[in-house]
Amino acid sequence: MKQEPEYIQITGIVEEIVFQNSTNAFTVIDVSSGGELVTAVGELPEITVGEKVVLTGSWDMHQSFGRQFRVMRFERYMPDTAAQFLKYLSSGAIKGIGPKTAAYIVERFGDNTFNVIENEPDRLTFIKGISKDKAKLISAEFKKQFAVRTVILGLEKYGLTPSECIRIFKKLGVNAVEIIEENPYILCGDAEIISFERAEKIAGQLQTPPMPKHRLRAGITHIIRYNLANGHTCLPRKKVLPLSCELLNVSEDEADESIDEMILNKMLVSFPMHEKEFLALPEIYAAEHTIAEKLSLFCKFSASDMMAADDEIDRIEKENKIAYESRQREAIRLSAHGGVLVLTGGPGTGKTTAVKGIIRFFERKNMEILLAAPTGRAAKRMSELTGYDAKTIHRLLEVEWGDGDKVTFKRDHLNPLEADVIILDEVSMVDVQLFAHFLDAVRFGCRLILVGDSDQLPAVGAGNVLGDIIASDAVPVVRLTEIFRQAKESLIVTNAHDVIEGKMPVLDSHNNDFFFLQRENPLSASETVAGLCTERLPKAYGYSPTADIQVLCPSRKGDCGTINLNRRLQAALNPPDEKKAECKVAGRLFRCGDKVMQIKNNYDIPWSKGAESGSGLFNGDIGVIEEINLKNECLLLSFDDGKEVTYPLASASELELAYAVTVHKSQGSEYDAVIMPLSDAPPKLLYRNLLYTAITRAKKLMIIVGSKSRLERMVENNRQNKRYSMLKTMLEQE
Repeated sequence: MKQEPEYIQITGIVEEIVFQNSTNAFTVIDVSSGGELVTAVGELPEITVGEKVVLTGSWDMHQSFGRQFRVMRFERYMPDTAAQFLKYLSSGAIKGIGPKTAAYIVERFGDNTFNVIENEPDRLTFIKGISKDKAKLISAEFKKQFAVRTVILGLEKYGLTPSECIRIFKKLGVNAVEIIEENPYILCGDAEIISFERAEKIAGQLQTPPMPKHRLRAGITHIIRYNLANGHTCLPRKKVLPLSCELLNVSEDEADESIDEMILNKMLVSFPMHEKEFLALPEIYAAEHTIAEKLSLFCKFSASDMMAADDEIDRIEKENKIAYESRQREAIRLSAHGGVLVLTGGPGTGKTTAVKGIIRFFERKNMEILLAAPTGRAAKRMSELTGYDAKTIHRLLEVEWGDGDKVTFKRDHLNPLEADVIILDEVSMVDVQLFAHFLDAVRFGCRLILVGDSDQLPAVGAGNVLGDIIASDAVPVVRLTEIFRQAKESLIVTNAHDVIEGKMPVLDSHNNDFFFLQRENPLSASETVAGLCTERLPKAYGYSPTADIQVLCPSRKGDCGTINLNRRLQAALNPPDEKKAECKVAGRLFRCGDKVMQIKNNYDIPWSKGAESGSGLFNGDIGVIEEINLKNECLLLSFDDGKEVTYPLASASELELAYAVTVHKSQGSEYDAVIMPLSDAPPKLLYRNLLYTAITRAKKLMIIVGSKSRLERMVENNRQNKRYSMLKTMLEQE
């Protein structure tokens, strides 16, 4: 068993800030301690040159930089000599004081320097170049810095990290410690800085327990917010009550009363539906209400009516050298006629062909057209299929950070998108909050074409946008059902349609693009998957194991889950090499050349793409590690959509290996070859839509490795991923 490091303390003066990440406070400093210059690394927010620090941690050997002191926690003290004052002020720690001014201040006030800055700022005006206003600004900046430090010192004893403390200070200000000691549950409310479980631990450490109502409200909110991750935008009150009683160990009357108070105080919204009462968070209710209201208005007060006459569609057929079937022609006609259209259908039914016809119709009218999709991969695929530039929704809306580290968009109802027609693909992947932001930026008079496959898995986020819109009958829908002759030659296409209709796919064809390899034993199945990726498919088809082949797993766990298969495939496809740098972050080993995935939205990471640049990586983005620069604590990544990113090593916990990914994470993507292991998939994940989604990710080759009985169970199980949502009812009411 690996021994825990023995923690020790060192005391010294900060001589230099070598590196500091402003986002997460990861810092590298040089400290003068006992006549030796020590390099220390860790989360050290707001630390400055000249400070006296006591660092607690352990010695570590960095493979490039040698011996370092890894800091677990630290204490800081004010400089206490004139020389330390001078070093501190000269470092630029306080805005408005440079090295020259610092020398004048210390020369005049000596050991009383900090007292003058904090308590007698008017005396700074004796220094040349410092006006009364500037003196006040210097003093205010000084007090703000030490307010942050006071908050950090006051909160670290509760197990909060320095970066969390900074977020708390930004949210709650100088009185953060007092506010949290009165109500620690505020940290798992709107701010969502920590989990409810961690807030419970802090509450248990307090000398005076917080008021019961704070805990009750936080627990009820936690239950509803937790279920957002399961896709539910609301929950029946009758389900929330017993869950609240169990979590909080309170009576049903207490929970019921608390829910009533939360509704009264607008902390929850009560929504009647199907003769039941549902509860929702205000921001989620607002998102679904915005969607229903906007779509209704777009349908009622649509763009100026146009006619897509048969002879005009005939001309487009000749230009595109295609013969449209009747429903594709109907899609072109309805897109011209109304404000909103949903175009849906499975693989091989001609959605792309219809979209290209719609684009050509509006091009002939000289109308401004925008194309978008939820992910970079989906946008890239849309561009390749249509020949028209497509952007991600986030790029289209010009995402940026707002106050309090909240995501905002430059494009909204006050600054709408400049387009006559917007075509949004893969709508099944879009959650309610993002779709509400998108609709907020669509101006009245713009035509909106929503494209997607309603049989795919719903969005990773909350809601069932495409399914609810179609089920409501509130918006014109064209369903493409005919499989085209060329597509019928593909078993991938025909098997996908069989699966969604509840029929077993054809498994015994050996001259096509769909294969089944029987492996009952999970270990044997994982070995087969590895062999297919590393040897058999590259040799037989010339496929690149990283660029062309994707393993899609129902689950993360087990021998055939993503965690185990990623370890196995990394070892086989990208083994250790003296020439390849590697690093370990959050228990994950990364090596130069590894295929990786971004696993959460990070709007702050800059990227470049040729002459274009921007910021933001999103959950599901896949790339390759081109370089690991340990000296600068960063990775160089290239992503599928052409983005080049210098990625801070301190943020690499947001990456994981992507030789194998879950089916849910693959939405919106297509791969030349897909391998799906099924030997040890959990029963709750053996359902039809998940299998259908996996099959429809394959372009040229689909291989299922595993148990035939599990495959049969998936086909038979039509348990739609049932989600509680308000959108269908709201659309029907509108």
